[in-house]
This record gives sequence, C-alpha cells and structure tokens, in this order.
Amino acid sequence: QSLVSSSKWLQHYGLKRNKLSLSQILSQVGFQHKKDYVTTLGKPVASQYADGLFPQYKRTQDGSVYNLTAKKELILHFVDCLIGAIELYQQRMEWLTSESRQIFGVIQEQCIVIVLDFGTATPTEFDLCREALSMVLVEQVIQISRFNLIRAAQDLMKWQQKCTPVSEHTVKSAVAWLWKLDHMTAVSHASSAEALLEAMGDEAVSS
Repeated sequence: QSLVSSSKWLQHYGLKRNKLSLSQILSQVGFQHKKDYVTTLGKPVASQYADGLFPQYKRTQDGSVYNLTAKKELILHFVDCLIGAIELYQQRMEWLTSESRQIFGVIQEQCIVIVLDFGTATPTEFDLCREALSMVLVEQVIQISRFNLIRAAQDLMKWQQKCTPVSEHTVKSAVAWLWKLDHMTAVSHASSAEALLEAMGDEAVSS
C-alpha cells in the first residue's frame, strides 16, 4: 500500500504535473514520424523526407518513431525538470522508509486496531517491540481518527473495549499501557486468531 501510495503521489506531484512522461516530452521536443496506408502498395509506408534531416528516437513500447527538433536549451530545461522529479522520488522514498514507516508502512486508514502478539520474545526483543509500537503510536496513530490495542494471550487483553478517538491524551495513555504489559503471559495456539477476530468485531474498524 505504501509503495502504491508513493507512486500515485509522485505521478501527481512530480511527473504528471510537470508533463515529464516520455510521451509528453517527445510531443514537446519533436513530432511523430507518420506512416500512411498506400493503396497501390497495399501496406503502410513511412514518409522519407525526414530521414537524415532530424535525429530520431524509436519508442520501444510501440515502435513509434519521433523526429527530434528541439534546440539544446529546451533539452537542458527538461534535464533540469527530470533531475527535480528524481529528487522528489528520493525524498518520498526516504520518508517512506524512515522511522516507524520503515517497520509498519504508512497507516492510511482512519480507524484501526493494532493486535500485539509477542510470542516467545526475549525480554530484549519484547522491549524493542514496545519501542517500535510506541513510535508508530506517536508518529502515525496520532494523525488518524480512532484506534485500539489488543494483546493476543490466553486471557485476551484490550487497552479499551472499543476504538477510541485519537488525541494526545489517548496516545499517551496507550503508550503507558503498552509499557505496563508483563513480558510473558499465558498463550495458546489460538490466541492470535482470537485477538484478530476480536479486533474485527468492532464494526468501526477499517484495518
């Protein structure tokens, strides 16, 4: 989902807005070398007058040929625009792969439940998990509408009975609840599935 979102974002803000797709650039720096159907020959024939007159570019996608007529200044302008678009890609990818997004991706839904299954994590791993979860709460959950936390265990544990409106207070409360959890609790083979079913039982939840 994150990568799809990123692709759409870049298309809108980077390439599409500045008319930097290949077909858009070609239409601005030249014209298509046309073929027309010649009845006497019974086949399409390309015009010959442009051969050797213009540099030509053949698109691998469809085999179409473009005669390039742009001056150096216009080509350099597109080089600058493409470099700018590449920088947008780099910035977006750096953002997508930083902090909590590197672990959880980008949370796009407005009402979510995070199901916690620590399994047989060691104390160190348990703390690392809680640090990562705290990070996603503070960085991403704070920006949505409602949320809840459920811990998978033999005796299922819920932070709240239903999804709760997001605020600075509720996020701090959830982080505090997270850090009060015991390292080891009794588990069963079905505890993860039960926690997921419990999360899905809240009709307001979208993810």
